[in-house]
Amino acid sequence: MEAETERAAALARSAHAWLEERKVPPTPDNFELAYAYVEGGNSELKRCFDSLVAVRSTFDAEVMAAQHARFFSAAADDKSMSEFGEKISVELDSVLQLLAAASRDHSAYRQTLSTASGELEDSKLAQDAIKTLVNQMLNATHAMEARTQSLEVQLQTSSREVMDLRERLEASQRDTLTDHLTGIPNRRAFDMELRDSIERSRASAEPLSLVMFDIDHFKLFNDTWGHQTGDQVLRFVANCISEGVKSSDTGARFGGEEFAAILAKATLAEAVTWAGRICTKVGSKKLIKRSTGGHLGVVTISAGVAEFKPEESAAQFLRRADACLYAAKHAGRNRVVSEADIGILAAAETEAA
Repeated sequence: MEAETERAAALARSAHAWLEERKVPPTPDNFELAYAYVEGGNSELKRCFDSLVAVRSTFDAEVMAAQHARFFSAAADDKSMSEFGEKISVELDSVLQLLAAASRDHSAYRQTLSTASGELEDSKLAQDAIKTLVNQMLNATHAMEARTQSLEVQLQTSSREVMDLRERLEASQRDTLTDHLTGIPNRRAFDMELRDSIERSRASAEPLSLVMFDIDHFKLFNDTWGHQTGDQVLRFVANCISEGVKSSDTGARFGGEEFAAILAKATLAEAVTWAGRICTKVGSKKLIKRSTGGHLGVVTISAGVAEFKPEESAAQFLRRADACLYAAKHAGRNRVVSEADIGILAAAETEAA
């Protein structure tokens, strides 16, 4: 116990030092990210932050908020889904109890009618006895009608509540898989689709390619024009990617100024051509500031492309595409680099040196 306390204290100090070194305010969310990074248990988070450090990214409020949403919103989303599931389960239990009660009522009603029918077959019954049995049958019928009406009302109420819960659940599911700023699939949706696409590719032996995009000099653009204008740029790039993908493909916001596209049945060459079209589309647009009408210039993006290998994992596939993106930025930005190009770029650098 003492050793765990000492380790936690050491990690907390390291996390605080990490934030202080990068001039990041030690807010609860920022500290949670830094602690998870220095602790090292979340390999994906560590890879992401190491990559940001490698490209000397500034850990400003927007970057930290995006990373916190990326790595820590899933738990809250799962809790929300669990709560919806529990509510639906309670409502379904209520419906089942109503149906069970109705079944018992119908069984008792049938028994009453059966008993009365048997007694009426006795030809020796007096008129008063027959009248009494008929009254019993009428009373039982009226009671059954009342219970049936009550059951219908209760079932209608339960049905509306279940429908409402289902609609809220579906809306919540859509919300957890959508990037709130750009309206396209978020990192969580991307991860799910990448796993599914890999399974389909393995089963069908059809090609699968992955394109990673990054907005060039986005921090400089943000610092120059402000975050609201930066948000416009993010939405613009997201729109170019989402409009460019086919219905069988997925374009998503990966995090921060990074985007990704999963291209089903696309070879490396086809994916490179497609990525080139997206880069051209983005770079050909002259942006205008909505509030003033002033020209903001042109925004460019870099892209890295990799084709899936059946023996690799989703993480390995992603790392290869990410490495191609890094190579594109290292080679001067505003270009597409595939894994087929990396060797050529390395040879050119060696020759230049």
